[in-house]
Amino acid sequence: MVSAYQALAASSPGLLARAYFLVKPFVPRSVRWAVRRSRARGIIRECEAIWPINEAAGATPAGWPGWPNGKDFAVVFTHDVESRGGLAKVRELAEIEIAYGLRSSFNFIPEGSYNDPAEIRKWLEEKGFEIGVHDLNHDGRLYGSREGFRRKAGRINRYLRSWNAVGFRSGFMLRQLDWIHDLDVIYDASTFDTDPFEPQPEGSQTIFPFLVRRGARDGGSGYVELPYTLPQDSTIFLLLGEETPEIWKRKLDWIAGRGGLALVNIHPDYVDFTGRRTSSHYPAAMIREFLDFLCAKYRGQFWNPLAKELAIWYEGAMMTMSREVDSPS
Repeated sequence: MVSAYQALAASSPGLLARAYFLVKPFVPRSVRWAVRRSRARGIIRECEAIWPINEAAGATPAGWPGWPNGKDFAVVFTHDVESRGGLAKVRELAEIEIAYGLRSSFNFIPEGSYNDPAEIRKWLEEKGFEIGVHDLNHDGRLYGSREGFRRKAGRINRYLRSWNAVGFRSGFMLRQLDWIHDLDVIYDASTFDTDPFEPQPEGSQTIFPFLVRRGARDGGSGYVELPYTLPQDSTIFLLLGEETPEIWKRKLDWIAGRGGLALVNIHPDYVDFTGRRTSSHYPAAMIREFLDFLCAKYRGQFWNPLAKELAIWYEGAMMTMSREVDSPS
């Protein structure tokens, strides 16, 4: 069986993706989204066997220890804040989760369209949320060259230390998993089990976390990879124009039945808290409906850690299992 790492090891941003991000700043947003929407239904037809559910991704990994405290599955919420508009809605989104007794991770762009959100970071941490780093500039060029990534990694690491952050996610889910070893992180969240709508569409084909060791070897240090396993909000509500969170619900049921990780990425940038629906925003009621479903149907059955808590637990569990295997009987 091909491992999650092997499924992604040969994957890298192609020439077409790199060319797209070079011209992207000069193409109006409305045009970009129109082109993506025109292709979306064709992608669904071509990939209906693997999206939103890829049955192969539900296989339990060898030696899987099970979730802590006997929980059936895990649920992790993450949020990428990509604009000043999104930054202004962080508190409202966090307060929805607080009302449900949930916590999440908010990922901020260090050198993007807004300044370091020190005040909102402080508020989130006081409320029990996690802060992560989202790319560097969010311009699609992070992986343009190996040497260029090394230079940018130094700047990213300074933000990681300054923000007391241990998690990272690339913009547009672009990735070179071996390069991420340059970052001082416990986990990365730039992959997914299946998502043919992304510019680098190769999936990890697993709904479980996995370790990425240096040089893809079994030994040595590394980090935990946390793939998102529920489709992104931008995909289902903006790209596909879905009017309900039914895709989230169906995928959650499938993940819960296989004891996996339900990890979702929700962007405050696209949420409308007044209830309006536009081509670029969807009503917050969609999130509330999904959380109602989660908490009513699965209350007491799932673990809701912060992303960093899950990564720390998983790496510790793997180390314990490794020692047990290596110890003499």
